[in-house]
Formats: sequence, C-alpha cells, structure tokens
Amino acid sequence: MKVILKVDVKGQGKAGDVKDVADAYAKNVLFKKNLAVEATPGNLKAFAAKERRAEEAAEEELKQAQQLKDKLEKETIVVKTKSGEGGRVFGSVTSKQIGEALKGMGYKIDKRKIELEHPIKALGFTKVPVKLHHDVTASLNVHVQEA
Repeated sequence: MKVILKVDVKGQGKAGDVKDVADAYAKNVLFKKNLAVEATPGNLKAFAAKERRAEEAAEEELKQAQQLKDKLEKETIVVKTKSGEGGRVFGSVTSKQIGEALKGMGYKIDKRKIELEHPIKALGFTKVPVKLHHDVTASLNVHVQEA
C-alpha cells in the first residue's frame, strides 16, 4: 500500500515521502498513530498544495527579513550609560540594552538574535551583527553615549 508520511518515521522515511509499505503495517501502525495517510490522488494534491504554501511563506519571511535588514542598517541605535574617565563604561552594554533601545525605536527584535561576542565596554560607535533569518544578518550601528 502506498502512503504519504506525515512525520519522520524511523526506518521508513522523512515527512512528505511517498512510501510503499505492507498493508497491515499501514493500517495497524501508521494510520492508527496518525503518522501517515493513504496516497490517494486527492491526498497527493493536498500535500503538494501544502508544500507550495510553505515555500511561499518561507520566501515571504526571507523578503521581510531583507527589508528589515535594509531599514536597520540605515539606523543608528543610541544607548546611554554611565561612564568614567577615558570613555570607559561602568559595567557594560549588553544585548538586552540594545534590544530595549531597538524596542524604543519601534523594532521588535529578540535580544537573543543580537550576536554580541563581548559586551561593549567603551563609549563610541560599534558594529553589532543581528541574525534576522538563517540567511540574513544585519549589521547594527550602535552608538554608546554617556548618560
């Protein structure tokens, strides 16, 4: 019997694969556990349409990430903090503070997406990478000023 796997099944294949399995295995295991559906023409069309929608959604997400990258790279994010002599910051500027500054500017970016290797410990301008999508990384201009 031909089936379309809904999820990855160990020993059978990945989600979306069309496999030929024994009738008893299909009826007693795959269908009962809702791991697969029978590969009828209607189910094959529905699965193909679902894949197309997922691809279109992924393309749209990438496009939005590119647009956000273009916007962010034109901006300068200002973070104010206390500092001492020689432009040394008391403590450091972290990704959380940068995320809050972005939120204040109207951008909704999670602090975990801000890839700050080391906390910023000096006043001035710094380039900070932000991972917006697995293919898109923006470079933020962060200006640390004395409060």
